[in-house]
Amino acid sequence: MPTTQIQQVLGVSRMVIWRTQSAYAEKGLDYALYDAARPGQPAKYSTDQEAEVVALACSQPPEGAVRWTIRLLTIAAGHRPKLAGINRESIRQILKKRL
Repeated sequence: MPTTQIQQVLGVSRMVIWRTQSAYAEKGLDYALYDAARPGQPAKYSTDQEAEVVALACSQPPEGAVRWTIRLLTIAAGHRPKLAGINRESIRQILKKRL
């Protein structure tokens, strides 16, 4: 089938078609159709550390605050030995994943 016809039917660019054809020729159909597994970055914090952040967020906020904010959580977590050095974005991601 000509490349232009494949483009029209699938709505993809020539580059996508060429890469797929090249991958098929190189390593076969499965390699061309499916993405290879990627290891990704290892977890920065253990489940115990994540649980500690969640427990802190579920506890009573500090005196003078109505509720926990990411900023307040970052300050409070920084005072705990297991969480020393944790940053705001890590706390946000943990809470997004766990709550």
